[in-house]
Amino acid sequence: MTMEEMIAQAETDLLHTYNRYQIVLDHGDGVYLYDVNGKKYLDFVAGIAVFAFGYNKKEYNDALKVQIDKILHTSNYFYNEPAIRAAHLLKQATGMDRVFFTNSGAESNEGALKAAEKYASLKDGTNGHEIIAMENSFHGRTYGALSVTGNAHYRESFGTLPCDVKFAKFNDLDSVKSLVTDRTAAVILETVQGEGGLNPAAPEFLRGIRKLCDEKGLLLILDEVQCGMGRTGSMFAFQRYGVKPDILTCAKALGCGVPVGAFLTTEEVAQNSLRAGDHGTTYGGNPLACAAVCKVLELYEKEHLVNHVKEISPYFTRRLEEVKSRHSQITEHRGVGLMQGLVFDRPVGPIIQKAMDCGLILINAGPNIIRFVPPLVITEENIDEMISILEPAITEVCG
Repeated sequence: MTMEEMIAQAETDLLHTYNRYQIVLDHGDGVYLYDVNGKKYLDFVAGIAVFAFGYNKKEYNDALKVQIDKILHTSNYFYNEPAIRAAHLLKQATGMDRVFFTNSGAESNEGALKAAEKYASLKDGTNGHEIIAMENSFHGRTYGALSVTGNAHYRESFGTLPCDVKFAKFNDLDSVKSLVTDRTAAVILETVQGEGGLNPAAPEFLRGIRKLCDEKGLLLILDEVQCGMGRTGSMFAFQRYGVKPDILTCAKALGCGVPVGAFLTTEEVAQNSLRAGDHGTTYGGNPLACAAVCKVLELYEKEHLVNHVKEISPYFTRRLEEVKSRHSQITEHRGVGLMQGLVFDRPVGPIIQKAMDCGLILINAGPNIIRFVPPLVITEENIDEMISILEPAITEVCG
């Protein structure tokens, strides 16, 4: 089949919930992807912040092949050795105390919300507590995660959602304080907003929320599905702030391509929330997924990947600042580490398409922001190549 025939077949067979680019990807190597026609693309999306090491990482691939030949799945009625190792390594990386493995970021946030509700209900003997979330946030597409996603566009088609949620303004502590009642169970936010526009939490804001939660007996849930795993220059973004959440969610680069996520809790939350039978998953924490987690965490340490992000990020930031200075259509440059965005005064879809035609894969964050979440292994040469394609695309589309 030709690529066009494959796309036509897909449009006949797949539920149309994505407006996909008209490309059928075939394989990847390093920071490059190739379509079925052999065209090469520099990838500055990384599967939306998933492929920390890029593609075709031999040590990672070999670890999965070994596990495939042993056992793929058991069920959570039994222990499995990769899950035991993965949980221990993830605890060390986060400083949290207990781990529950999931299949995705949205599922991790679902579990976090259930844990927060159970914690509050055991404390006061009632059900149906409130959650405070942030405007412009994104926590997933499932019903509970959608409830706390602070963009009406994602929620408006689905009527009444299961969580009782109030939305505060991100980086406005007074806005959060004004919403706290005796029914509030938790505050949930992304340490760095991704889909909502590459907005980092201000230090005084995040520290203020931690203090507020401590004073009011609330749980702080930090969603680091996208901004965790080294992307901001620390293993987890919250570690840059000197605060610790009560519940942490992660996914994406945790498995570097294998679908796996996790939510983690403090011991206090673990002992006073979810009990046996309260939560579960068939595939979460299975041997294959956890073998991926183990190898990912081992390679992060072995290859000093977080240090590399710290070293390369200033160059990345400077080059994007240079682009902004040369194009009046760019109104703002946001983000941190290898999670950055350029804000335009117009829709960026045509720029992204032109760049893709020229061999550069980018995505947006909202209609007017180009989002850059490349593999964490990028080099200065990769950044220069990206700029060499991006700037002509901007000029051709915007003039």
